[in-house]
Amino acid sequence: MSAVEEIQAAKGRSMGSHQSAAMITDRWLTPRHVLDAMGEFDLDPCGAPGWSTAKTVYTPETHGDGLTLQWHGRVWLNPPYGKQATIWMRRLADHGNGTALIFARTETRMFFETVWNRASAVLFLEGRLTFVRPDGTPAKANGGAPSVLIAYGESDALKLKHCSIPGQFIPLGMVA
Repeated sequence: MSAVEEIQAAKGRSMGSHQSAAMITDRWLTPRHVLDAMGEFDLDPCGAPGWSTAKTVYTPETHGDGLTLQWHGRVWLNPPYGKQATIWMRRLADHGNGTALIFARTETRMFFETVWNRASAVLFLEGRLTFVRPDGTPAKANGGAPSVLIAYGESDALKLKHCSIPGQFIPLGMVA
């Protein structure tokens, strides 16, 4: 399937969202402490209304499909979890400047393609994150799986290395 076909197949799916096991909601937002520790981002292409993650935030409600829009600068990506995550991760890897937050499913095809073979560094987070609901309240339980921050580009790799988030930093590219 071509990238264009993948984007077209993903249309209609919620951006900036995650699937819960109970499927009560598919939109789970990044906890504020993670965003604050990572510094300022220029763009969040799959954001949520009312949740500031970058200078420019594309939301389905105001911008449509962030996959098909122009990406610029340092990107924050908390992609929809599920099969469509691969498309978003490929786009960030191609962009080459930013950080993604995904579950640490290190054995998957997506992880090998977009992380092990393309990222500059990873930070495996200690413990499990508790995501935030669209109304700003924490979810009742943690995300159900370990999370990892993925850096693309030397600048983002160094931000991961020196951020205050507890975890294990592993350089994957040419990082000092």
